[in-house]
Amino acid sequence: MSIRRAATAIGAISLGLIALTACDKPTAQATVTVGSKTVTAEASSKCYAKGAKLPQQIFIACLQAKPTHHITVPVGDQVRIGVDPGIGDKGWLIVQDTTLATAELLKDKTYWSIDSAQLFNVQDPQSGQTQTRKSVTLNIVESGSTTGNDVYRVISFTLLRGE
Repeated sequence: MSIRRAATAIGAISLGLIALTACDKPTAQATVTVGSKTVTAEASSKCYAKGAKLPQQIFIACLQAKPTHHITVPVGDQVRIGVDPGIGDKGWLIVQDTTLATAELLKDKTYWSIDSAQLFNVQDPQSGQTQTRKSVTLNIVESGSTTGNDVYRVISFTLLRGE
């Protein structure tokens, strides 16, 4: 092997190693599927503290932030939600805007399905009448409990009601 070829090989290997060290480990994602359409997202850098618990103030801000990912949900369709196994192992919650959509902690589960009517129909606390909303923020909250004190990540989607 010539010196030129050896130098080229060493240079290629060095560039490959540099490229590998520059890559970040991908963060866990959540996927929302309605019919044949799917959207996938990960938590924004503000809503994930690399495995540490989110402070309460940041958690609330993440629930109220406007999501960048959206999907249209026809009336009466099921909303299917999937999470990476790392989120499923720790536990997760489905939160409609800032209200729990499921009363239970989804632990050791990577999939859940919810009826769109449950997400879009909200009851007015004063009149007791049900109102149908045109959009809702669906928050996937990685948490070890339903209290909101043990939150590690928030992944958000906007669901738009289709006709």
